[in-house]
Amino acid sequence: MFLSVFDVFKVGIGPSSSHTMGPMVAAARFLDDLRAAPFRPRGLRASLHGSLAFTGAGHATDRAVILGLAGFRPADYDANRAEAALATIRETGRVAPEGLPELGFIPEEDLVFDYGPPLPGHPNGMILSATDAQGDVILQQTYYSIGGGFVVTAAELAEGTPTDEGTPVPFPFKSAAEMLEMAHRSGLSIAGMKAANEAARGTGSLKAGIGRIWQAMNDCIDRGLQGHGILPGGLNVRRRAGAIHDALLAERGQNQPPPHVVNDWISAYAMAVNEENAAGGQVVTAPTNGAAGVVPAVIRYWLHHVPGASEAKLADFFLTAAAIGGLVKFNASISGAEAGCQAEVGSASAMAAAGLCAVMGGTPEQIENAAEIALEHHLGMTCDPIRGLVQVPCIERNGLGAIKAVSAASLALRGDGSHLVPLDAAIETMRQVGADMHEKYKETALGGLAVNVPNC
Repeated sequence: MFLSVFDVFKVGIGPSSSHTMGPMVAAARFLDDLRAAPFRPRGLRASLHGSLAFTGAGHATDRAVILGLAGFRPADYDANRAEAALATIRETGRVAPEGLPELGFIPEEDLVFDYGPPLPGHPNGMILSATDAQGDVILQQTYYSIGGGFVVTAAELAEGTPTDEGTPVPFPFKSAAEMLEMAHRSGLSIAGMKAANEAARGTGSLKAGIGRIWQAMNDCIDRGLQGHGILPGGLNVRRRAGAIHDALLAERGQNQPPPHVVNDWISAYAMAVNEENAAGGQVVTAPTNGAAGVVPAVIRYWLHHVPGASEAKLADFFLTAAAIGGLVKFNASISGAEAGCQAEVGSASAMAAAGLCAVMGGTPEQIENAAEIALEHHLGMTCDPIRGLVQVPCIERNGLGAIKAVSAASLALRGDGSHLVPLDAAIETMRQVGADMHEKYKETALGGLAVNVPNC
């Protein structure tokens, strides 16, 4: 099983990796199929199903599909160009993706929110179609957005998760137990094994790539800490990270603050990211947009508040975190629509705990323990965003997920790595809980806080 660090951490746009980035990626894939087709399409249609329908408006899924069919992609998204394109599309009822003729697409008619039963493969389903001059469908594809910006077709989903594609890697661990056994046998750290796997697959310069990912994360924190005002969407949620950060800076010159104030710093960093995400800004999946604040907040805490921290160890943090994220994705899920927020913030907290433990000198056993502690104490967490917006409880939840990650790493470092519940058991439990969880608690905005808090 191989999932690159650059698959786990991807630069994209808010507010959701599964509901915004994924649909845009699916649209881009569909355009690629059309470019290769032997016929000339005249129009496009799209339908959103399951969670993509129920919370699509709050997650800007419709906007993402429209822009995706116009040729936009998350990695190089330009907000100003997107606004201009949207205005043109709504005025003309046509999209003009590169390499294809202008195609008829009237968003009010050709983009359908289907609130019936979800498609069979995954709660996040969508169908894209191309039509001829008579309006008959000449090409159709079903896509599933499975979390973290990952997209598969119905056929790919039916084939199952590929485990042996590409060049073999030297440490193909599919479980935490295998990861620990390979670390013991090789004498390498988890980051060392992950780096060897990346090198075998030729994923490019780790130092440069990780540097770009951290730069995007750090810039996102800074933008969020400078942001003020009301977030879009109609809930009238006020940005708070900047005010909290300003207050913390002002308190620095006063009497020694109580030690627990460091939690406010961690929360401010995480909330800054998720306020940017809620505003549709550029974020990095970690492993999703809804949980994008946890990992960067813990890194920023480590670099700015822990003596001896150095950016020279950033690769160890990211590689270790990616190894844990890959295990969770492979053996359970990172999708809130599939398994609740335990799969998003829970996974992110486990990843951050592992990364922090690694850069603070933890052994592979202590790192596995840190990840397990963090994930265990998110089990059962629902995904119940009010009005389908990635704002409440999502923004604060990232702050608490980051705090849990720091606590989990610290607890693990206080021990020798031996513990009762293996990480594999926690991951499997998360999968089972997600399967048993009622769908109204899985990113549909049909249960939990979404129906018990007035949102109008």
